[in-house]
Amino acid sequence: MTTPTRRRARLVALAAAALTAGALTAPAAAAGPVRAAGGHQATQAAIEAAVAAGVPGVSAEARDAAGVWRTTAGVGDRTTGAPRSPEDRFRTGSITNTFVATVLLQMEAEHKLSLDDPVETYLPGVVTGSGNDGRRITVRQLLNHTSGLYDYLADPAYYEKYTLGDGFLQHRYDTLTPAQRLAVAFSHPPMFPPGARHSFSHTNDILSALIVEKVSGSSYEAEVRRRILNPLKLKATSNPGTATTVPRPSSRGYSKLFYGTDPDRIDDVTDVNGSQNWGDGDLISNAGDLNRFYGALMGGRLLPAQQLKELKTTVVNPDFPASSYGLGVELLTLGCNTSVWYHDGGVVGSLTLSAFSEDGRHQLTFNYNGDWEVSQLLATLNAEFCPAPSN
Repeated sequence: MTTPTRRRARLVALAAAALTAGALTAPAAAAGPVRAAGGHQATQAAIEAAVAAGVPGVSAEARDAAGVWRTTAGVGDRTTGAPRSPEDRFRTGSITNTFVATVLLQMEAEHKLSLDDPVETYLPGVVTGSGNDGRRITVRQLLNHTSGLYDYLADPAYYEKYTLGDGFLQHRYDTLTPAQRLAVAFSHPPMFPPGARHSFSHTNDILSALIVEKVSGSSYEAEVRRRILNPLKLKATSNPGTATTVPRPSSRGYSKLFYGTDPDRIDDVTDVNGSQNWGDGDLISNAGDLNRFYGALMGGRLLPAQQLKELKTTVVNPDFPASSYGLGVELLTLGCNTSVWYHDGGVVGSLTLSAFSEDGRHQLTFNYNGDWEVSQLLATLNAEFCPAPSN
């Protein structure tokens, strides 16, 4: 059977690797409005190339000085052949992190917390066991993923039970609590001392959502809705709770659950209990809403200047030198030596990427309704954000 590290590559970890594998490691150029692309022919070609490479279907939207451009390719349902819709809703995976980070930064601006406080201040006794210590980890280290906490999704037994083959098919409807997933993480010792380096861990994101609840006295979902979704009128964005379906319009999601033993088998994995990704990947949205969110965020409509500066203060990602990680956003140097901000997200059956200029005026979000093919992720960003070659 394929190991968790290799299998999860198609969902989150190596999706990031694919983004950066072909990127230049030269110093980043300014991440501003890189071009006002009235035409998106190159982006369309890259999206169609993803379908040709094996992605069932793609839904995408770009916004720039020329206006709004929407497109689709491939199918939303492999059984009926129904196409994808530009309005499709989908599971966003770790893009959820940016919403949580934004709420925590708003709370900091309101003097309700400090990002440099220990996690223990807000979640006493939660981060403990196997050498884990919430007194030594700050909230900021959760957000920029320098805490050193073990990623619960990397636990082989958990991974096999909930994301692979028969394990996923048998347990896709299970309700899980944050405490259950954290217990998996804290059965392992830290990967490194807090602050030593960056390493993405979904454990950080669960803890961040729990801190939102502790400080606010309400659910993290309610705070996201009150502070972000309602003011920006993001009507296609929601948290599923324990619901197993994706609101319509939406497409089916597909995965190669048996990749290690039956690499050609493709399963419909659309339905899954939302609690299994609570706080670190449960948000459901569409390309339009995500573009509006990131445009507002980078444009200064959600955070004061100081908090926006903190959001964009990055730490080196030693695994992918072309990318550095801020507080719920990442900075990536593309192959043309232009830099864009972005965040990607993967869950079983869905891969999403949102990229945007530093001023938030140019955005691209696209979603794959399959999780095994990532070769065109970087090509799509280069097509959209790199200047068109001169004739």
